[in-house]
Amino acid sequence: MKHFLWGTATAAYQIEGGVSEGGRGWSVWDAFCRIPGRVKGMADGDVGCDSFHRFAEDVKMMKLLGVNAYRFSISWPRIQPTGRGEANPAGIAYYDRLIDLLLENGITPFVTLYHWDLPLDLQMAHDGWLNPEIVRDFSRYAKICFDAFGDRVKHWITFNEPWCVARLGHGSGCFPPGRVSDSEPYSAGHHMLLAHAHAARLFREGSGGGVIGIANNCDFREPLTDSPEDREAAQRSLEFFYGWFTDPVVFGDYPRCMRERVGSRLPEFTTSEQALLKGSCDFLGLNHYTTLYASATPPAEQSADGNGGMNADQEVYLSADPAWEQNDMPWNIVPWGFRKLLNWIAARYPGYAVYVTENGCTCAEPDAAAALNDEQRCRFLRDYTAAMQTAIDEDGVDVRGYFCWTLMDNFEWVHGYGKRLGLIRVSPDNLERVPKASFYAYREIIRNSR
Repeated sequence: MKHFLWGTATAAYQIEGGVSEGGRGWSVWDAFCRIPGRVKGMADGDVGCDSFHRFAEDVKMMKLLGVNAYRFSISWPRIQPTGRGEANPAGIAYYDRLIDLLLENGITPFVTLYHWDLPLDLQMAHDGWLNPEIVRDFSRYAKICFDAFGDRVKHWITFNEPWCVARLGHGSGCFPPGRVSDSEPYSAGHHMLLAHAHAARLFREGSGGGVIGIANNCDFREPLTDSPEDREAAQRSLEFFYGWFTDPVVFGDYPRCMRERVGSRLPEFTTSEQALLKGSCDFLGLNHYTTLYASATPPAEQSADGNGGMNADQEVYLSADPAWEQNDMPWNIVPWGFRKLLNWIAARYPGYAVYVTENGCTCAEPDAAAALNDEQRCRFLRDYTAAMQTAIDEDGVDVRGYFCWTLMDNFEWVHGYGKRLGLIRVSPDNLERVPKASFYAYREIIRNSR
């Protein structure tokens, strides 16, 4: 797989720490973590993996792992403490050092501009993603990053999983800003899409070169039966999930089924906005973790809630095969669903390269021995990368990179530190970087592919 990017991925708030250092402002997650009942154990990212101070150790571990790419996110409040105004020199300097060190070690920086850490002031004073003005705010932030780092960074992602910000932050309310609504997710998502489009235009107008895309999450939906109704339900579920934030950046508008089912709650793009959105990605990112069956009527087996968009608007029932192995989330481990989803994306969006921007497995690790000998994650990595290889070799899907989620155990959002996804064992109580069995399994996968 010549020129293929094998990497790992992280998010700023989960690993950096240093929340009050280097001129960083607070993000919505800093505040959310301090509301009782929102995050398990009232954990927070104040320390995380302390990568703000120890990024050189992280890069050393990546070098040992053998990856040739690292996907990390830039903390918006570290660059602009309130989300507006001049750039923070100390924040620029931190990412300068990280990027330079990656390049010195032959590791390609793959940079995400937004991984959920909205500057708190933009939320409190300006209504965050519900205010159309945030499109301009994000564009200005993006330009600061392009100007500061674009001479060395040639792979950019505007948003990581905007679905989570929209659906979990403004629909169910389990993520910040913690709002519950059946219409706000569509408004928040609309503004993120426009922010992406404007940032992509600025990127292409610049002289730095490179490529820009978006990382959208999606679980696969297999029809429960071969009936036309179940096949339509599976298709509809995928369109409400991956299509919600991918159709606009490829075709210029939302999927038709969303227009039909959401009605006036789904905002309209103007003609000029459609033109700006259409083709605003050079590649498509995919964050994928699991598979469920989809049906038009309730299945006989116990159903699952799933997480593929606004469930009531979809009118899709989700279920699982009880024989499927599950991880600690618990999510189903179904490698063939990964292959099928890659084929679905290739068929719906022909001509677009795909980067698997996240794929990984959370495992129960009650003690150090279990953490270091994480055989379930080893099997997961082997089986899922094999499914991807088959999609490339036999199906002709244009996949150009794979990023294992995640490099290190870290702050796992509302789960606190209770879920373990990393190749390296680390926690706020013990910041020693210790490779797990899956670290070496992933290293062998990389070596055998070259």
